[in-house]
Amino acid sequence: MVSWVAIELEINGDKKQVIVEETELLVDVLREKLGLTGTKKACGEGECGACTVLLDGEPVNSCLVLAVQVDGRKITTIEGIGKPGQLHPIQEAFINEGAIQCGYCTPGMILSAKALLDNNPEPTEAEVRRALSGNLCRCTGYQKIVKAVLEAAKRLSLQAGKKAAGTG
Repeated sequence: MVSWVAIELEINGDKKQVIVEETELLVDVLREKLGLTGTKKACGEGECGACTVLLDGEPVNSCLVLAVQVDGRKITTIEGIGKPGQLHPIQEAFINEGAIQCGYCTPGMILSAKALLDNNPEPTEAEVRRALSGNLCRCTGYQKIVKAVLEAAKRLSLQAGKKAAGTG
């Protein structure tokens, strides 16, 4: 017998109420019920990171999280990090550094990078590599991805400096 549960969550800044099966995975709710297809469903085992979202600001594999576990919590998907008509600086850096090939892993990579940069605005290369270690990419050698994250850190730091100085 299927058991249904109403959950409330904040998704990309919007409060939503969704009816879910108690065994339904977050990745499926995001993609099928909320239409947020930037979150990719790949391995289903938490090995590849394509389904990475931010849960209360921390990266998680949404293929390993039951939707009922996010009741009352804040979720950010790739659709929620930019502004309408404007890419997030991390997204811009990925494009400018050529860190995107097929693009399947890119949303998870960008969200893992965002979590890192939100907590550590000036990471070392080793810290970037560690933060991305849960995200697999079969197209690149990771060098351009790491370079993009380091470039995004510089841009975000520059933006923060301009805001603090009242010039941005």
